Formats: sequence, structure tokens, C-alpha cells
Amino acid sequence: MDACQAVEREVDKVLSKFNSLEQQTTKTLSDLISSIQGIQAELDSVPEDTEISTAQTILLAQNSRKIKDAVSKVSTEHKDLHSSVSKVGKAVDRNFPSDFSAVINEEALKGEQKAKLINEVICEHFLRQGMLDIAEELMHESHLNIDESQKEPFLELHRILDGLKHRNLEPAIGWAHTNRAALQSQNSSLEFKLHRLKFISLLLEGPESQQKALLYAKNFAPFAYSNPRDVQILMGSLLFIRQGIQNSPYAFLLDPVQWDEICDVFTRDACALLGLSVESPLSVGVQAGCTALPPLLNIKQVMQQRQCTGVWSAKDELPVEIDLGPERRYHSIFACPILRQQSNDSNPPSRLICGHVISRDALNKLANANKVKCPYCPVEMSPGDVKEIRF
Repeated sequence: MDACQAVEREVDKVLSKFNSLEQQTTKTLSDLISSIQGIQAELDSVPEDTEISTAQTILLAQNSRKIKDAVSKVSTEHKDLHSSVSKVGKAVDRNFPSDFSAVINEEALKGEQKAKLINEVICEHFLRQGMLDIAEELMHESHLNIDESQKEPFLELHRILDGLKHRNLEPAIGWAHTNRAALQSQNSSLEFKLHRLKFISLLLEGPESQQKALLYAKNFAPFAYSNPRDVQILMGSLLFIRQGIQNSPYAFLLDPVQWDEICDVFTRDACALLGLSVESPLSVGVQAGCTALPPLLNIKQVMQQRQCTGVWSAKDELPVEIDLGPERRYHSIFACPILRQQSNDSNPPSRLICGHVISRDALNKLANANKVKCPYCPVEMSPGDVKEIRF
């Protein structure tokens, strides 16, 4: 964000200079054109066979010098503007380094199996977006073999979402009805919210659809116990169908934010039902990388300036804490209460027989003559009694 703001400041300077130059140039040109037109009118008033007077000659010479000075001034200001434009490019290069090799582990993505996994992730992203032709071409060129049964959930998901974005509820309602039992098992409110939007759409059609809305209200029967207050509000809105819901105390039912909400609810519940992540793994990876890259480049630059590049020798480890935000936290993180270090594959958490948990490194430091004493209680045990924990 700081890098973007730094570049934006340079761009603002250029725009400010450009606007100022445009105004000055326009005014200068207008003055010159008026002056030249005045001279031309004066010369046209003199008969053709009459010689130009001394005063007119002086006036022409003065205007000629004036034009030359104006052109020279505009040229100088243009060069100054060009210098400001070049500073924007330098600001971009300074704030957005193109060399990321210092923080890249080239071995992380090498190998046929890893390349196949990356292609599958990219292909899944295109399928999620409904870009079937691009996904098919990628599968052909990368020799991926994805079964049709794996593609269908993504295509159906995109088809229903596209309908919701165009306020077509029928595909989503049909899908929710088919999967009602599974949705109820995960306490989903999707089907009720879809029926609510459909009911509100009928109310908006006016008094001529009153009977149709009453008949459609039967769809709320399965949700009478789980959403009693909402059902009461919807039934109460029927009293104002003749004067218009938008002119009634129930105007809040027409808030367009409900259409945005239903897309999010459907995506979340459908993905949970299909065993898929709500967001595309590719987009999550790109967003996480964009967040993590600036602090990693900064710490690398600091290490180089202080000549301590050897501190960060393994690029599969992070030299600083990277906070991706609460929306990017998917699992628990254990920090050893003894060594104050986060656990990892080589240093997993270990459960003592008394129930306290420490890291393996802390366990090895506490072990003495095949005995380990818990640092929190007087229980002693053998290191073999300690169990490794996996979150």
C-alpha cells in the first residue's frame, strides 16, 4: 500500500503540472491568435498597392518576437513536464521491484508432479469462473485428464451464480430443493432466503399477483419453526401490496443488498456441500503472495544493507511474521510456551502424560537421564511416554 501511495503522489504531481501547463498554453495561444488576427485585420484594411508603414513593421516585429518567446516557453515547460513523467517511471521501479529471485525458492515448484498440481489448480480456477473453453485448452496442452464428473459441480455452481446475478432464482431454488436434507444438516438458511426473494419479487408485481404470492407462501411451511419472525414479516407485507411495498413499513424488504447476500450464501453453502473451498485456491494463493511479498523484499533489503544475508539461509522459512488477516487463517497454530517458537514439521508439539503440551525442541532440552519433568507440574515421565500431536 505504501508503494502504491508513493507512485500515486508522483502521478498527482504530473497531473497537476499537466493541468497547469494546459491552462497556460491555452491562454498563451488565445492571446497570440487574437493578436495575429488584429494585425491581419489592420493589414487587410490597407489597399494592396500601399506599402507597409514603419509603425506596422515595428508591430509585426514585436509580434514575431512575442510568438518566438511563447514557443520557447512552451517548449521549456514541456521538457519540464517530460522530466516529471520520467520520475513516475523511476518511482514505479523503486517501489515495485521486478527482481523477486531473492525471496523465491526455485526448488519448491520443480518436478512433474508439482507442475501437474499447479495446472490442476489453474484449471479448477477457470472452471469456477465458467471459462470452459480456456480450461479445456489448458487440459489439452498440459495433458491433464479431468473426468466430466469433476467438472460438472463447477459448471453447475457457475450456472446458478450467473442466474442469481441476473435475478433468476429458479435454478438456485431447484438446486436447494434437491439438496434440502444436506443443507438442513449444516443448518443452512439458503433455501428460505431464496423463497423469500421470490416472494418479494411477486409482491413487486402489484395487486394482480396477490393470489400468486399467497399460493407461493406455502413454500414457507418447512421454515415456520426455524424462521417464525421472518415469515410473520413477509405475511404482514401482503397488507400493503395495493399501495406498494416501497411506500410501506416493509420497504426494507426491497434492499438490493439481499441479492448480493444471496450470492455469498449460495457460494458458501454450495461449496461446503460439495467439499470445495469458498474461494479459488489460485486466487487465495495470489492474494496471500501479494500480501507477503512486500515485507519479505523489505527484510531482504535490510539484510543486504547490514551484510547479514546468511541469517535467512532457508527460503522455505519466513524471517518475519506475515499477517494475512483473519480471513486467511485456516488452522490452529501452536507456539511452544517454553521456547516461544511456533511448531513446524521438524519441531511438532508434544503432549506430556500430565496433559501439558510443549514443543519437541523444548522436550529435548528438558530431558535429563531418560527422565523429563513437566515444567508446569511435578510429574516426571520417560521421553518415550510423550505423544506427538497433529492439529
